Amino acid sequence: MIRRDIIDFVLLAAIWGASFLFMRIGAPEFGPFALIGLRSGVAALCLYPLVFLREGLGSSRAAARPLAIVGLMNAAIPFTLLGYAALSLTAGFSGLINAGTPLWAAVVGLVWLNASLSKRQWIGLALGVLGMVVLTWGKVDFKPGGSGLAVVAGILATIAYGFSTHYAKKKLAGVAPMTVAAGSQLASALALSPLTVMFWPDKPPSVAAWLAAIALAVLATAFALILYFRLIARLGGQKASTVTFLIPVFAIAWGALFLGETVTWPMVVGGVIVLVGTGLTLGFGPKARKLAATSVPKL
Repeated sequence: MIRRDIIDFVLLAAIWGASFLFMRIGAPEFGPFALIGLRSGVAALCLYPLVFLREGLGSSRAAARPLAIVGLMNAAIPFTLLGYAALSLTAGFSGLINAGTPLWAAVVGLVWLNASLSKRQWIGLALGVLGMVVLTWGKVDFKPGGSGLAVVAGILATIAYGFSTHYAKKKLAGVAPMTVAAGSQLASALALSPLTVMFWPDKPPSVAAWLAAIALAVLATAFALILYFRLIARLGGQKASTVTFLIPVFAIAWGALFLGETVTWPMVVGGVIVLVGTGLTLGFGPKARKLAATSVPKL
């Protein structure tokens, strides 16, 4: 990597890691539906002028149906689930759960597409499951006030991401990545619009919550996608996807720095195991089969 690529790479990881911080700040005041409806709507408004200038809107109209499905499975549903999880889980913990997305993408490919996995990838999946057990040990408490539902919501979000990865590859292979990004955010905003209005907070959110929501939409969604596609163009999808490994590090760091969140040993040990398993599943390492890595890391 040249210096510019390294700067962009670290900047992207820092921004996507901060998305969990922004949700942690914004979700309690906006609520998951209003926050994510705002996130997708503002992101679409930022991205579509670029799509119009570069490619026009014809491809968006032609691929409206698959864009709508990707908008649901890659944005509206997982974003809302992560927004709900942010009500009780720390930013760092949510970031570590999210790091397991490639593991679920491999499982979905295995079940849905009958994809074959190498021995190294099977080991990666096993390590990923073990890491999730360690990470969530003692967290899955479904008693009143427990965080069990939040943990389940975070995991379901990664499963939705795993499905959308394969669906987008099958149905939107000929559509420009920027169009997919903008179209999916627009579809997400439209799908969530009734719930956004219905659950808009009665009490006006604070300035901090508004700043977090705007940063989540503009910085962590629209700008981050532009940055990511620029890295793909220069480095290729496989190398660009390694940003997955840095995102939890920044999520933990931002949570500790700005919210005083503590880092526990289960988080450290479970997170390391999950990341090692993710690396093996993605195909990093000698003689490992490479999975397609042109999809956007999920957050």
